[in-house]
Amino acid sequence: MERSAQRLGRALVVIVDDRTAHGEHEDSTGPLVTELLEETGFIVDGVVVVDAETTGIRNALNTAVIGGADLVITVGGTGVSPRDRTPDATAGVLDRPIPGIGEALRASGLAAGAVDAGISRGLAGVSGSTLVVNLAGSRAAVRDGMATLSSLVPHVIDELSGLDEV
Repeated sequence: MERSAQRLGRALVVIVDDRTAHGEHEDSTGPLVTELLEETGFIVDGVVVVDAETTGIRNALNTAVIGGADLVITVGGTGVSPRDRTPDATAGVLDRPIPGIGEALRASGLAAGAVDAGISRGLAGVSGSTLVVNLAGSRAAVRDGMATLSSLVPHVIDELSGLDEV
């Protein structure tokens, strides 16, 4: 069965931002990622907002994996400041990294002028049968990152859906 003729699967968006988590700032990237995922063919289970604490980020990722999400997109916390902990938390959840996705996101982001994407430490990889991808936090990085992912993610989801056939 060809996936392009059906939904790609279920996705969850995790926003990592202290101010948004504490109600001091409105989330503007969650709705954008949701819209772009739905245009790509995903059913978005929701947007979870967490502060930039390793435990909270890891818990959100583990909950998504245990809940059967096919894709988790995190937004924010990928830079070099002391509060940027998303890649560190993600590394503790991944079974197998996919460095090429992170490299593609950094290259395309930098080429598009999204400096935060270009210097992102964001990771991508597989946890169980869930693809987890870290995006930098700016709207420009999200737009460019989602455009880059649109050709990569369907292939990875197809590969992962065949895990039970092995």
